[in-house]
Amino acid sequence: MTDTTTAPTLPEDSTSTGGSDRTVNGLIRMFIAVAVIGWGASSLLTAIHFWVLPLPAGAQPEGPMQVMTSQWAYVGPVPVALIGALYYTAMIAAGATWLHTKSRLIERLLLPVTATGVLASAVFVYLQLGPIGAICPFCMMSAAATTLLFLTEVVIRRRGGSTAAPAVPAERVWPATFVATMAMTLVAMWSLTVLPLPGN
Repeated sequence: MTDTTTAPTLPEDSTSTGGSDRTVNGLIRMFIAVAVIGWGASSLLTAIHFWVLPLPAGAQPEGPMQVMTSQWAYVGPVPVALIGALYYTAMIAAGATWLHTKSRLIERLLLPVTATGVLASAVFVYLQLGPIGAICPFCMMSAAATTLLFLTEVVIRRRGGSTAAPAVPAERVWPATFVATMAMTLVAMWSLTVLPLPGN
């Protein structure tokens, strides 16, 4: 007698133990690391907005400060850097969750989100090179980070997606991610004391 039993269909956001291509897990870890670096740059810029700006009366903004005090550095009252910091926080959390759950839903959502980040970064780079006429190194670092996030996501998809590698236990993902993020935060805040900022 023929067995007509069919395997159950996995839901779209299901998790998987995955295949054996461990390079994919390395790429996801790189995704998280790049997001942590982006967080560091954005959190430093956000701190400058709140603790260094506005500049003292009569001070003429130059270089990075010219970028950070321009009309394009804010969306209404909100610094663009703060939006970037929230974006990277979301990418860190999504990357860590992706690594230990291998969720197909996260994988699908990350591509348009990181692509949007690349487009936004391209606009900000254009503004620095064109209308503003000055470069903010940490802004450029953030632009490079979000571009790398997008490219990493593309490479992972071309290798068969996150499920091409085995899922990583949460206890091996979240503690390391938390420590790395806190360490980067400390580095960013320490940088406030040594960078050539007004008041230092």
